[in-house]
Amino acid sequence: MISSDCSDPATLPASGPGGVRAVERCDALGIAPYSEEPDRLFRPYLSAAYRATRDSLAGWMQAAGMKTRVDAAGNLVGRYEGLTPDAPALLIGSHIDSVRDAGRYDGMLGVLLGVEVVARYAALGQRFPFAIEVIGFGDEEGSRFPVSMLTSRAVAGLLKDVPTGMQDAAGVSLQAALAEEGLELEHMPEAARKPGEILAYLEAHIEQGPVLEAENRAVGVVTAIAAQYRFRVSVQGVAGHAGTMPMTLRQDALAAAAEAVLAIETIGQSGPSDLVATVGQLTVAPGVPNVVPGEVVFSIDVRAGDAAVRNAAAAEIRTALEALAVRRKVTLDMTLQQDLPATPCDAALTNLLSNAARTTIGDEPRRMVSGAGHDAMVVAALAPVCMLFIRCEGGISHNPAEAVDPSDVDQAFLVMTRFIEDFAGHCP
Repeated sequence: MISSDCSDPATLPASGPGGVRAVERCDALGIAPYSEEPDRLFRPYLSAAYRATRDSLAGWMQAAGMKTRVDAAGNLVGRYEGLTPDAPALLIGSHIDSVRDAGRYDGMLGVLLGVEVVARYAALGQRFPFAIEVIGFGDEEGSRFPVSMLTSRAVAGLLKDVPTGMQDAAGVSLQAALAEEGLELEHMPEAARKPGEILAYLEAHIEQGPVLEAENRAVGVVTAIAAQYRFRVSVQGVAGHAGTMPMTLRQDALAAAAEAVLAIETIGQSGPSDLVATVGQLTVAPGVPNVVPGEVVFSIDVRAGDAAVRNAAAAEIRTALEALAVRRKVTLDMTLQQDLPATPCDAALTNLLSNAARTTIGDEPRRMVSGAGHDAMVVAALAPVCMLFIRCEGGISHNPAEAVDPSDVDQAFLVMTRFIEDFAGHCP
């Protein structure tokens, strides 16, 4: 068990259990020592800021009636026992690491809402046929080591081999970083939970998109996490002097890439609402004002709730780009770099969560596909999962401007408590 001094009111806001206190605590964790940088939030896995955050979270978990531990992957786990010792658990959580220059609510809000619902039941002296465990995953973002969702993979039993050879940008190995926490790399796969230990997983998360705000809804229910393709495209033309190369004879790689970007946008707009296609990176060579570009490299990110929709869009993009390359007399190579399958949320849990939302807010909840990846898509290999989205201002995330309305978060808190009580009536 971790000990933590939580007597400081700056780190333990005085509001009662609920969404408001969860927001206050997210704000308290948004500054040093919970960030590696003094003027912005950056909390990478296994850093000093990560350790300070985990210690404060552990103190709050303990104050809420949980016993805490750090697993072999460095995740923080709090357990509120059920009616019988060693009962299987309903797992609630999200991640506690962040990107550089992050917002305060991505990931962390879902963990703190888990703490809040346990605090409510502990105050009432209420227990269930199952335990409730709250988990703060250590590395969802991949902002320190070159693999995302590393620690949820460990919990889900997907680390079949020890992840050797990983280093951060400063050359610190994963092995050394774990050793600073008193953990051993070779034991990291031992964070895996056994079959039957976890009944289900619930993750609350800010939407990271504008849909709920546009529809004036506090919360939404996630039906699936989108399938994702990521490609690297290289366009090879012929570099030439900008003043002497006639327009009719040019093999301009940038002009070809510009047309490709517009074609990708058009294809993304032509599909269902959950299909998105994005060019987020573009590099031009030689990159000087008086030379016709001879090479351009750019990224393509294609996502959809249904893998077939994603696949069809990617195939259409490939066909369009190949035709464009022939017409413009450039060479084009489109290489797949990442393939993440769609993760449907469990239908029964999603219906239960929808019913809880309907009862709480008095209206049919918005069902939606998550375009962003979450730990839930990995935990689905261990247990059935469901997700609750919370409105965020402007749909902004991974940005200091990230903002939530505490009343929306309190609605999410009430939906979660209703879900847990309904789950108790349906669990095995």
